[in-house]
Amino acid sequence: MAISAFLTDPSICIGCKACEVACKEWNQLPDDGFEWSGQSYDNTRALGASTWRHVLFLEQPQPLGAQITGTPEPFRWQFLSDVCKHCANAGCLEACPTGAILRTEFGSVFVQPDVCNGCGYCIVSCPFGVIDRNEQEGLAFKCTFCYDRQVAGLIPACAKACPTQSIQFGEISELRERAGARVQLLQERGYADARVYDPRETSVGGIHALFVILGRPEDYNFPPAPEIPTVHLKTAWTYALASAAVLLLTVFGAFFL
Repeated sequence: MAISAFLTDPSICIGCKACEVACKEWNQLPDDGFEWSGQSYDNTRALGASTWRHVLFLEQPQPLGAQITGTPEPFRWQFLSDVCKHCANAGCLEACPTGAILRTEFGSVFVQPDVCNGCGYCIVSCPFGVIDRNEQEGLAFKCTFCYDRQVAGLIPACAKACPTQSIQFGEISELRERAGARVQLLQERGYADARVYDPRETSVGGIHALFVILGRPEDYNFPPAPEIPTVHLKTAWTYALASAAVLLLTVFGAFFL
C-alpha cells in the first residue's frame, strides 16, 4: 500500500477557504461561531476539534519575493492551509493508553472516537498542538486524512476542492520530489527564503503533510525542531536509575559501614 501525503504550497493559495468548507461538509463538523477575530480575515484562528483544516492569513512587513510594491512600507500577505501532520513518529499515538489512535495502511494517524476515553494524553503529546478535545462529547478529534474517501479510491475532500492545487495529494516520495522542485523554482524567481517544511531530522521522523513555506517555520506556528515527548524518556529513566543507585548505596553505607 502506497504511503499517502499532502503537499501544501502557500505561494499559490488564494485564501478562499474552500478546503475548510469541504472538510466541514464531508466530515459533518459544526461551525466555529461567527465572531470577528480581528486577526486579518482569519476567523477560525487555529486547528481544533471542529476545525481540521485552517487557513492561516499571515501579513508580514516585507515584499513578496522580487515584488515592487511602490509603497514606503512593503508587505506580503500569505495564506497557508494548515492540517494535522500525521507524523511518522506520532506523539499522540504513543501516548494513547486505550489504543484509540492507530496507524492506517495509508500511513495516516487515525483517532477512533468509539475507543477514546477523553483522557487528553494525546493533546499534550502533540508537538504541533493539532489534536483537541470536543467539550460537548469529551473526546479527542483531528483530521482523519479522509480515510473513508481513501478506502473508496477518492482523494481527501480538501485537496479535491482546492481551486489552485495549493493542496496536492499523492504518494509521499513523489510529493517530496515535487516540493524540492517547487522550492528550487521559487528561489530562481527571487523567493530566496523558500524552503520545504518536513522535519525528518527530529524525533518526529518527518511528516505526511509537507509544506512549501516562505520564511521561518515559526511565522506559520510550526516548531522549527518538533520533538515527541517520549524522546525524553531515556534521560528520565537514566536519572531515575542513578538516583535509585545512590539511595541504595546510602542505605548500604548507613547499615554496614
